[in-house]
Amino acid sequence: MSSTVTSVPAPVGRIGNPRELDSLDEDLKEGDEEREGLNALEIEVIDIFVSIVKILGIPKSVAEIYGLLFVSPDPLPLDGIVDRLRISKGSVSQGLKLLRAFGGVKTTYVAGDRRDHYVAEIELKMLVAGFMRGEIQPRLENGKQRLSHVEEIREELSADDRRKNFYGVRVRKLKQWHERSQSLLPLLSGMLDITGRSEGADS
Repeated sequence: MSSTVTSVPAPVGRIGNPRELDSLDEDLKEGDEEREGLNALEIEVIDIFVSIVKILGIPKSVAEIYGLLFVSPDPLPLDGIVDRLRISKGSVSQGLKLLRAFGGVKTTYVAGDRRDHYVAEIELKMLVAGFMRGEIQPRLENGKQRLSHVEEIREELSADDRRKNFYGVRVRKLKQWHERSQSLLPLLSGMLDITGRSEGADS
């Protein structure tokens, strides 16, 4: 599995800042070494999650950590993740921090071992809800504030500026899009409730 990555822009939400996100992938840029200890199935599952996060603006290394935990039959400590993925301890630590921020992983107790061990959260409802809290909702709140600022700028235009009415129409359209986006969140939450009950019945 190739370890070469392309830097991605940091999300606007609360998950991390650009420096933290860039540092997660530093060790993945050094070469094209084959990772030790990963079997073909593990590599394929990890690649699935890597493909998904490309459209979400989340670093590849975060997806690799989650993918490894998702397919691991046993909880893994931080050092175990470092050994399996062959990325730095700092990158794994930051990746776990981000995953825990939106509920992607949780810690579990392992008898006789004082280290924290991690397992993947596999309930879709929990994953999406956490991502909505950490990413989508802050983006919507930020968008609301920026739209208010845009409206203030428009109001400052002189009454005889022919652009004022045109900008007003466009700002109202943006507000409509924003309101519709906000109204979709409860609908999505309801769909996740149905999905969660269905998954529980199938398990």
